[in-house]
Amino acid sequence: MAETIETIDYLRPEIASSLGNMELVARFVVEGFITGLHKSPYHGFSVEFAEHRPYLVGDPIRNIDWKLFARTDRYYIKQFEEETNLKATIVVDSSRSMNYSSDPKQITKFRYATLLAAALAYLMTRQQDAVGLAIFDEHLRTFYPPRLKASYLREILKVLQQTEPSHSTHTQVALRNVLERIKRRGLVIVISDFLDEPKEVITSLKLLRNAGHEVIAFQVLDPVERTLALPASDATIYDLESGEFMKTQPYQLQESYRAAVEAYLEELRTSLAAEQIDHVVLETTTPFDRALTEYFYRRQMIG
Repeated sequence: MAETIETIDYLRPEIASSLGNMELVARFVVEGFITGLHKSPYHGFSVEFAEHRPYLVGDPIRNIDWKLFARTDRYYIKQFEEETNLKATIVVDSSRSMNYSSDPKQITKFRYATLLAAALAYLMTRQQDAVGLAIFDEHLRTFYPPRLKASYLREILKVLQQTEPSHSTHTQVALRNVLERIKRRGLVIVISDFLDEPKEVITSLKLLRNAGHEVIAFQVLDPVERTLALPASDATIYDLESGEFMKTQPYQLQESYRAAVEAYLEELRTSLAAEQIDHVVLETTTPFDRALTEYFYRRQMIG
């Protein structure tokens, strides 16, 4: 008998990725997240509408809350806010280093980043927040200013599905370009492996914060990038961005490599925390609810 997949299972990256269609992925991931919230201490969190009001003659019948009618025997309308609560821009790194997976059974960092971006965009739209998208590598490749519209969300999801990683990374140039395009203060979510010069990464994110934006930095890494847990025999390490090769025996490097990676992550964490920037490390095996919960916390503080 085939295994039954429940909505909450789509929070697992490998299952969400199997759907293929980005709009389906976004919807299923968000529905799984909301299901989890309803089973958690955050069950009061609402992502659908601002408030109810009594039904008036002429109101669209489709907006009646029938569940509330069953409890109260009164007709109420789900009243959506006319003005958006927040303007948010999701920034995705599409450089070549993002096109990496250490295991054919795992998704690449870029696939993880685009699935997460799609879920965040879908969730924001349900909360009546305007959402935009920026994609970068050496330069800013794509920019959609924040808007609240179903057709606009579909266009963003289409772009996320069609984009392929290319070129090397130049975080500072790209994020400066993003900053120049954003017209109003809001929330900026950057999804990247941040495999760039540490000072460039920190300076770039600080620029966004100093401009008055709330900033969340999601750092997406493959599990092997944190541990160098490769086979003990000789291995060839290939730099996706520079094209350089290096032959080595991983076990000889693991201890110093892990120490260097953890030192870099700690430098990012402490430097960004001093600027009130959230820094969240995600591996490509991390369920999406971790990232969505981090966004939820920040969103609650903003609004």
